[in-house]
Amino acid sequence: MARINLLPWREQLREERKKRFLTALAGVVVAGVGIILLTDQYYDSQIDRQTARNEFVQKEITVLDGRIKQISELKVRRQQLLERMKIIEDLQGNRPVIGRIFDQLARTLPDGVYFSDVKMVDKNIAIAGTAESNNRVSDLMRNLEASPWLEAPTLAEVKAKPNGEVAQNNNFQLSVRQTRPPLEGDAK
Repeated sequence: MARINLLPWREQLREERKKRFLTALAGVVVAGVGIILLTDQYYDSQIDRQTARNEFVQKEITVLDGRIKQISELKVRRQQLLERMKIIEDLQGNRPVIGRIFDQLARTLPDGVYFSDVKMVDKNIAIAGTAESNNRVSDLMRNLEASPWLEAPTLAEVKAKPNGEVAQNNNFQLSVRQTRPPLEGDAK
């Protein structure tokens, strides 16, 4: 039997095109959603990766800050050790000088003069003592001035202190500066 189409053929064609369009539209929407999901997943993985890098860098910065602190502590400790070494070297270098100073003080001491207190601060020596007379104190001052290890004696005070009727003692205080005599090779 012959098939008779009562519907116009154009409408059928339009319906087929509409179905293809809707199918293509659904495919594009599904593909778009898929692409959006893949893009989102890609950016999330990139963000996680960068966050991991940042955390690694922060940990390394913390480690380096600790090392820098240790280095600065070591520098301070090194400086303290160098200062101690310098003090020890100065003390070792001055050891014979102190002996010479005491020797010179003993050699310059005239008869009838007695030291009761000797103090040394830096290169200044403060001397307190007793003398039988003012002439003995003058002799001590001349002897100190003549010493190559001592210079510029300065008399601070002399007090007469009667000690009974027989003898009179004079208490004195003076200061003198320590110096080093020039070495034989220095006098050119």
